[in-house]
Amino acid sequence: MDVKGVQGSIHFDGEWITITKKQVGAQQRDFRIRAADITGTRLKPASRLFHGYVQVVLPGSAPAEEEKSLLAGGRPHQDDPHSLSIPHRSNDAAAKLLAAIEQARG
Repeated sequence: MDVKGVQGSIHFDGEWITITKKQVGAQQRDFRIRAADITGTRLKPASRLFHGYVQVVLPGSAPAEEEKSLLAGGRPHQDDPHSLSIPHRSNDAAAKLLAAIEQARG
């Protein structure tokens, strides 16, 4: 199951979540997290004007805070390895992905 985000993507194979980010002028970074190891998920659906985001929360850490600026549109900072900005067209796929992750968490 894949979700195409803004400058990256999320892949879930039933056990592992892989968040791939590619910032302009930087090398691609992959972050792998086991679904059983996360404590929660967050989804802020995108609107036609602003991107939304998908985020996984790990034990012992608080969710990344949303940036409150006009350009960020209430998303976590791009450097957060456990979240990915998503465009409006990816809202449905992101909701299905998070449902599958929650089900795998048990």
